[in-house]
Amino acid sequence: MPKMKTNRGAAKRFSKTGTGKIKFKRSKMRHILTKKSTKFKRKARRDGFICASEKHLVNMLIPFK
Repeated sequence: MPKMKTNRGAAKRFSKTGTGKIKFKRSKMRHILTKKSTKFKRKARRDGFICASEKHLVNMLIPFK
């Protein structure tokens, strides 16, 4: 059986916390921020977490992390 490979795109976007949650950075914060509301930008600064029902998808892409 061949080696399992980590999906490098997913490895750069997701990381596991000590408690096993999967953390990601929210999108739409790179440019054209003037027209976006302060509330939106404040929420987007915080990290997001993958819900438990979709956690197995990320675990398939990042088996060793």
